Amino acid sequence: MKIREIREMTPEEREKKLRELREELMHERGVSAMGGSPPSPGRMRKLRRTIARLLTIINEERRREK
Repeated sequence: MKIREIREMTPEEREKKLRELREELMHERGVSAMGGSPPSPGRMRKLRRTIARLLTIINEERRREK
């Protein structure tokens, strides 16, 4: 996801997307831990970066509210 897309979301949508991405990352890690090769090796990195982007914007919004 792009930063612009994340900023256009409502806070509820961001939280929902964050939960979805964390579940997806957990699944990918599970597949990897079982000895299987993940279908897309770059997928885990992309998920981690998107989660970090979401968290950064969520924290920025919280700081602005204070």
